[in-house]
Amino acid sequence: MPHLFNQRVISIVGPTATGKTDLAIDMVRVFRRHDLEAEIVNADAYQMYEGMDIGTAKPSAAQQYEVRHHLLGISDPHVPMTVARFQKLSRACIDQLQRRGIRPILVGGSGLYSRAAIDDMSFPGTNPEIREHLERRAELEGPTVLFAELQGRDPIAAARMDPHNVRRTIRALEVIEITGRAYSANLPHYCYKIPTIQIGLDIDRDELDRRIDVRTASMIRNGLLEEAREMRPKLGLTAAKALGYQEMFDVLDGRLTLGEAEKTIAQKTKRLARKQMGWFGRDPRIHWIQALDPDLVDKALKVVARADDGEFDGFDAEADTYVSHHLGDIGRRWRS
Repeated sequence: MPHLFNQRVISIVGPTATGKTDLAIDMVRVFRRHDLEAEIVNADAYQMYEGMDIGTAKPSAAQQYEVRHHLLGISDPHVPMTVARFQKLSRACIDQLQRRGIRPILVGGSGLYSRAAIDDMSFPGTNPEIREHLERRAELEGPTVLFAELQGRDPIAAARMDPHNVRRTIRALEVIEITGRAYSANLPHYCYKIPTIQIGLDIDRDELDRRIDVRTASMIRNGLLEEAREMRPKLGLTAAKALGYQEMFDVLDGRLTLGEAEKTIAQKTKRLARKQMGWFGRDPRIHWIQALDPDLVDKALKVVARADDGEFDGFDAEADTYVSHHLGDIGRRWRS
């Protein structure tokens, strides 16, 4: 399979608990049989925090031993992992791997993070003076005046925003002042900055719920409560939002039983999974494969081979003009 390895990034996406890491490792095994190297780049926001292993379902020690994983446990949990920071880290990692002739396989359920690594996305900074000035204006002149100004300066952005969301209006005007460009110019586009092929894992919803129940029970059994106890004084505000930890804190404080916490975590994880489906389902470039397909690895590799041959380049270049309907189903002949 010499045509399988043209340095195109592979991004494996989909809801939590669908087996993304397992697929990535299986693909690496196949590459190695053909004397090709590939390594995994983590794109899960919370897995980047040091010490948060059980609660974030980090790859096991055995998986990390078999295939090198990058950007796992790299951040002090007191320091927020922002998407802008991740973009710099992930792109530097991808570039380094490609320069060494190693195929990067991006794996994660954080949709914004996965896209930040590969897509044409920018994250303008903030300016306290500009923001304070706009906030004062909002108080004195009212949000309607600010939104009318945004409509005049960037009608495209204004058309996509809620006029009653003062915070977003202020942010849009702040970005315009900082960059000298329309806020809409900084909005995400379905346009690859780095040549990539995205593989999405879909799964029957009942089976996904079952997997989430099993995984949650396994986390509890394997010491999530003890991990939460140890990490509690070390977590910053952002890291503490990772699903499962607050529930463990409630157990430690006597507000929940362990059984109640387990049910709550599972329910919240199921809701998260459905949000992830919605996020990824809007991207028409993702090639969806059933996670339980017995030929999953072979089908994924065939999609990669077709991508490396440039088969999807034309479609991907125009992805912003397409509308995604049902998850992965946009009626294009090469998407199945």
